[in-house]
Amino acid sequence: MLRLLLQSLLCLAVLTILTGLVYPLVVAGVAEVAFPHQAHGSLITHDGRAVGSQLIGQAFSDPRYFWSRPSATTPVSYNAASSGGSNLGPTNPDLGKQVKERVAALRAADPGNTRPVPVDLVTASASGLDPDISPAAAEFQVPRVARARGLAESVVRDIVSAHTSPRFLGVLGEPRVSVLELNLALDERAR
Repeated sequence: MLRLLLQSLLCLAVLTILTGLVYPLVVAGVAEVAFPHQAHGSLITHDGRAVGSQLIGQAFSDPRYFWSRPSATTPVSYNAASSGGSNLGPTNPDLGKQVKERVAALRAADPGNTRPVPVDLVTASASGLDPDISPAAAEFQVPRVARARGLAESVVRDIVSAHTSPRFLGVLGEPRVSVLELNLALDERAR
């Protein structure tokens, strides 16, 4: 019996070292060499300092900026430590109420905009952290941002177009616009 217990403890120690120390170090080392940008958080830098990540959205509320998708993380928006969806289904009255409130807020921010509100501006992504919006969501916001910045809509549309990423390999996913990178480009233009 003692021999079996010692073998079990030895096996536990070996597996703990292999899976808890060696494996993570190997994976981190490979990531550092093969994907250094991603291994360091896919950080976006501006004027020599990190301003965000390509993987995590940020809240913008100033009319001069494009707004991100709503975040489902609470109590702080876009909190990567509490990533997750709201788990509210399409027939849930709370979700319907949230969507109506978000549509009303978008309409209040741009009363002259009568176009349909793109769904990604009023619903959170599955992770609650999505840094991108659809080109339609960006286009919906162009008049408000252009007016707030004193720019022609065509100028803002050109900046949106320059920051629109196509489908991966031309077929996978959907075209998307990084809200942070778009807003940084607008700020850069204002300099």
